[in-house]
Amino acid sequence: MLSQTMNFIPPEFFKMLLVFFLSFLIGLEREEWKSISGKYAFGGVRTYPLIGLIGYSLASLSSGQMIPFSVGLIVIGSLMFLSYWHKIKSTQTPGLATEMVALTTYLVGALVYHNQFWMASTLVITSLLLLELKSVLEGLTQKFSPDDILTFTKFLFLTAVILPILPNQNFGEFQINPFKTWLIVVAVSSISYGSFILQKICKNQGNIALVALLGGAYSSTVTTVALAKQSTRTNHPHRYAGGILMASGIMYVRLALLIILFNPNLGKELTLPFSLLAIVGVGGGWLWSSRIESPTISLEEKKAYSSRNPLELKAAFLFAFLFVIIVIVTHYTALYLGSSGLYVLAGIMGVTDIDPFILGITQSAGQSTPLSVAAGAILIAASSNNIIKGIYAFSFGDRQTGKQSLFLLISLAILGLIPLIFQ
Repeated sequence: MLSQTMNFIPPEFFKMLLVFFLSFLIGLEREEWKSISGKYAFGGVRTYPLIGLIGYSLASLSSGQMIPFSVGLIVIGSLMFLSYWHKIKSTQTPGLATEMVALTTYLVGALVYHNQFWMASTLVITSLLLLELKSVLEGLTQKFSPDDILTFTKFLFLTAVILPILPNQNFGEFQINPFKTWLIVVAVSSISYGSFILQKICKNQGNIALVALLGGAYSSTVTTVALAKQSTRTNHPHRYAGGILMASGIMYVRLALLIILFNPNLGKELTLPFSLLAIVGVGGGWLWSSRIESPTISLEEKKAYSSRNPLELKAAFLFAFLFVIIVIVTHYTALYLGSSGLYVLAGIMGVTDIDPFILGITQSAGQSTPLSVAAGAILIAASSNNIIKGIYAFSFGDRQTGKQSLFLLISLAILGLIPLIFQ
C-alpha cells in the first residue's frame, strides 16, 4: 500500500522537502542567534526556507537557461545589500555572514534541483558550523600571528605547488625520483607542521608532558636542547629530564610512521621494537617527571621552548639536497663496505638530523640493502641520536638535569640496540 502511494507522489516533492529542511536549519540557527545576541539579523525560520524554495523554483523554470536564475540571484543579492546597509547604519561592527548565508540558501535550492544532494547538504552543514563556531574561529586570531599565516602559506607552497609539477620517474644511476624525494620532504614537514599547529593551539596549557610530546613530534633534538636550557632557571631536574625522555620516546612514533609510509615491509621489521621503545620512552619519562610536584609549567617557562617555524623554505630544500646525497653515500657504503660499513655510517649520522638518513634507507631497503640490515642501521642511528641528545642535555642543562637526562637517554639507546642481538 505504501509503495503504491509513493508512486503517486512526484519526485519533485521530495526535492522540495529537502530544500525546505536544509533552509529551515539555517533559518533556525539565525533565529536562535538573534534571540541570544539581541542584534539585528536578516530573516529567520520563515525567510530562509522561502529563499531556498525560490532558488529551487527558478532553477526549475529556467530550463537550462541561466538568465532567469541569475535575475533571481540579483534580486536576492539586492535585498542582502539593503540588509547590510542597514547594519552599517545601526552598528559599528557589521558582519556579512548572514547575508552570505542567505545567498548560499538560494544556491542550495538550485543544487537540489540539479540532483547535487551531497553538495547542497555539505554547503548547509559547513555554513552552520561556520556560524556556530564564530567565537571559536575568531579566538584563533589571538593564537596565530601573521608569521603563522605565512608559515601555512609556505606549507601550501611545498605541498600544492611544488609537489604536483615534479616528474614521477627515476633518473640516473641511483634512480632518484624527484616526486618521491619531495614527497618525503612533504611528509616530514607535515608532521612537524602538525606539531607546530598543536603547540600554537595549546600554548596556554602549560603541561610538561604536552610540551614534550608535541616537541618530540616536531624535533626531539630541538626539544631536548630547549628543555635543558630552561632547566637552568628552575630547580626541577626530574621534571625536565622526564620531559626530555618523553620527547625521545615520541621520536620513535614519528620515525615509525614515516618508515611505514615509504617502505611498509621495512616498517613491519621495526614496528614492534619502535613501539616498545616509544612506550618505554614516553611511559618512563612520565613516571620520572611525576616523582616530584605536579608537572605544570608557567607561561614564562613555556615561551622558552616554543617551537620555531618548522617550514623554512631553505630548510626544506636543504633537506631534499641532503636526502639525495645520503642516498648516494648509503648506496656506495653498502656496495663497497657491506653491512658493517652501513652500521658505522648509521652511528655517525646519528649525531646529525637522522631523518634524511633513515628515509634514504627506506628507498634501498629490500632492494640493494637487505631489510634486516636496513632495520639494524636505523636502530643504530636512532640510538646514536639519543646519545648525542643526552650529551646536549648534559652540556646545556643544569647539573642534575644533565646527569639524569644523559643516564636516561643512554639507557634508551642501549635498549634500542638490543633487537640487533636477535637479527
